[in-house]
Amino acid sequence: MKVLFIGGTGNISTSVSKAALDNGIELFHLNRGSDFAGVTSLHADINDLNAVEMVLKHHTWDCVVDWIAFTPEEVERDYRLFQGKTKQYIFISSASAYQKPLLMPVITESTPLKNPFWNYSRNKIACEDLLIRHYREDDFPITIVRPSHTYRKILPATLGGSHEYTVIDRIRKGLPIVVHGDGTSLWTLTHADDFAKAFTGLIGNGYAIGEAFHITSDEALSWNRIHELLAEAVGCKANIVHCTSDFIADFGDTEGFTDLRGSLLGDKAYPAVFDNTKIKRFVPSYRAAIPFAEGIRHTIQWFEADPKRMVVNEKTNRLINRLIEVQEHRH
Repeated sequence: MKVLFIGGTGNISTSVSKAALDNGIELFHLNRGSDFAGVTSLHADINDLNAVEMVLKHHTWDCVVDWIAFTPEEVERDYRLFQGKTKQYIFISSASAYQKPLLMPVITESTPLKNPFWNYSRNKIACEDLLIRHYREDDFPITIVRPSHTYRKILPATLGGSHEYTVIDRIRKGLPIVVHGDGTSLWTLTHADDFAKAFTGLIGNGYAIGEAFHITSDEALSWNRIHELLAEAVGCKANIVHCTSDFIADFGDTEGFTDLRGSLLGDKAYPAVFDNTKIKRFVPSYRAAIPFAEGIRHTIQWFEADPKRMVVNEKTNRLINRLIEVQEHRH
C-alpha cells in the first residue's frame, strides 16, 4: 500500500509511522523538512497550496492521513487536494468532541458530539460534519478516528505536564502538585504504541470507509492514581493538592493560562471511560497491552535522555504555587 501522512513525527504519529513501516506499507510524509528513516519525505508547507500541488502532482494514494488538520478550512483544502486521488482519507478528530457533560457513563462511537467549553473540540466536530457531507454527497472515502489522551512524548498531568517536565521536577523536589476536582474521576490513558496497532488495521480497510472510531486503552485510572504513578515512576511520593476545575480555570484566566478552561472544563473535568468494541470488531487483533504504570516510565526515560526535553516552565511553577497559596488561604 502507498500511504501519505501529512505530519507523521508527532506524539502519536511517530508510533503509527513505525508500525506502518513494520507492516510493509510504502509510507510518505508531507512536511516542512523532517526526515524519518524508511519514509519517503515530500517537503512542502501544507498551507502553501501551490507548493503542495507541485510535490503531489504525480502521486495517487491508497490512503491519506492528515495528523495536523484542526479546522473545516483545512479539511476542505484536503478534500480539494485528494478527491479522486486517494482510496481512503483518515481524519484525526478528538475524543474531546464527545458530549460534555456526559449523560451516560461509558463512551461509544454513538455518544453525541457536543462540547460547549472548548473551541478546539467544536472545530473538530465541524470538520467531521463537513467530511460526512463530502462522503454522502461526493463519495469522498473518509474514515474518522478520535484519539483520547494518548501519550508517548507527553506527560499526562493536570498542570505542568504535556510537553513540559515541570510536574516531574516538582515531584522529584517534594513540591506539591495540583490535581483537579477531588481526583477520583476516572480517565483513560493510551500509549501511542498501542494506539498504532489498531490504527494500522484501519489503513486500507475498505470496511472502515464512512465509519468513525475511537482507539483507547481499556484501563481507567483516577486522576489521583495517575499522579501517584507519575511519582512512583521516579521513586517518589506525590504531594497532591486538590483544586476545583472551575477554580483552576478562573485562576488561569487571570494569570494568562487561558487554554486551561478548554482543556479542563471541555475535557479532563469529566470522566472518560471508553467502550472499544467497535475498533476491536474492525481490527480483531487489537489489544492495548501497555499499562500506564509501565508506559509512563518509558516516557519519563525519553524526557530524561535529552536535557533539552526536560523543560521546567517557571511560569507554570508560579501558577501552581499561587494556586496552592490561594487555595490554602481560602480554607
